[in-house]
Amino acid sequence: MTNALFSGAEHMAGESTESFKVGVAGRHGRSNSVFMRLTWLASFIVLAIFAGMFIALLIGSYPALHQFGFKFFVDDVWNPVTQKFGIWPLVYGTLVTSALSILMAAPIGIGVAIFLTSLCPRILRRPLGITIELLAGIPSIIFGVWGLFVFVPFFQLNVQPFLVDTLGSIPVIGAVFAGPPFGIGIFTASIILAIMILPLVSSLVRDVFDIVPPVLKEAAYGLGCTTSEVSSKVVLPYARQGVVGAVMLALGRALGETMAVTFVVGNIHNASVSIFAPGTTISASIANEFSEAVEKLYSSALLTAGLFLMFITFTVLTLAQLMLGGIARRAGAGN
Repeated sequence: MTNALFSGAEHMAGESTESFKVGVAGRHGRSNSVFMRLTWLASFIVLAIFAGMFIALLIGSYPALHQFGFKFFVDDVWNPVTQKFGIWPLVYGTLVTSALSILMAAPIGIGVAIFLTSLCPRILRRPLGITIELLAGIPSIIFGVWGLFVFVPFFQLNVQPFLVDTLGSIPVIGAVFAGPPFGIGIFTASIILAIMILPLVSSLVRDVFDIVPPVLKEAAYGLGCTTSEVSSKVVLPYARQGVVGAVMLALGRALGETMAVTFVVGNIHNASVSIFAPGTTISASIANEFSEAVEKLYSSALLTAGLFLMFITFTVLTLAQLMLGGIARRAGAGN
């Protein structure tokens, strides 16, 4: 009798356990299904927003593209009165300011990343890293106001005259540094951009350096290499693809910057050889002139410029993501 009772109790307990497992599995299955649907919805919303932006810009760009054709991208005439538009000065200013800012910010950012990962005392590593990341969150208009009221007068009175006198007379490259010391211009905008993207470059490159397997660095130190040799011959070659991707991500930020550049670039539709001459960029021109573009062709020209900027930025960021993905795959294969 007792054995029968125990057997029945065990059977009921087993059925209860199985029922509990089935219930838990059912709840987990339902919650997982809901979670997957929500993530798919979120992804679809992002793609729909991107597609909507692209289609809206493409439709708005049709009048200008139909009117001017390919000449719109190579012509340097921008005259709203006569309804003649060409965005070459805008494209030139955008590419030059972004390129110069990367040339200035990338070496310093890589040096900061090397210091944080290899030379910085452990007690200071986290506070300095957090400080650098916080600098990336400063609004761009703050950099623009500081550049206009503080940096531009200093640059105009102290730096630019010296550069014009010393480099402006060199036969080949003199034209690049020639011109009156306005203070504002392409080079000034490039310096402001470099200051803005420097925290982004250093934080991204630091994350890339952290992916380098410690065993590689320990092996190099074991062979008697110095810190500079480990950084230049082990860390940088291993993380080269990721560093390039990080720099290109910062380049994407520089390409689309608006307010800080608008304050100091000069906002003149001019593609001068001199980097000290005033100029403009695509984003700065759109911000300055869109409220005045009441004519259909004028607004279409600005939308076409925005579409071209979107294409450039999308291409740069896509290449950056591919390069960062490559270094992540290499790190996974090494582990």
